[in-house]
Amino acid sequence: HVQLVESGGGLVQAGGSLRLSCVASGRTFSIQKMGWFRQALGKEREFVAAIRWGSGRTYYADSVKDRFTISRDNAKNTVDLQMNSLKAEDTAVYYCAGDPGIVLGRYDYWGQGTQVTVSS
Repeated sequence: HVQLVESGGGLVQAGGSLRLSCVASGRTFSIQKMGWFRQALGKEREFVAAIRWGSGRTYYADSVKDRFTISRDNAKNTVDLQMNSLKAEDTAVYYCAGDPGIVLGRYDYWGQGTQVTVSS
């Protein structure tokens, strides 16, 4: 079993930066890919970024490409999301997720979420 815990959310001004962190515990060796998702009030949950645990290959949604950077520390079992040039539309609850590779594209492990609010 795997547990994921996010941290680092908060209130920031438009144009500012924020760094989110996710710590994985339990059977972390089973995870092939880690991802970040977000959900704004009244909206569907959407993909933000992902990273392959082994190779480090990254994937980004067009809405955050060139502004957000995902990274991982294999030894510490952590995944970070560096968010720069934040916009009001980035306001959402951000979730860390893990994909064990059982089903293509399915994330089986989820954190509790951390709130990010961008104001002007």
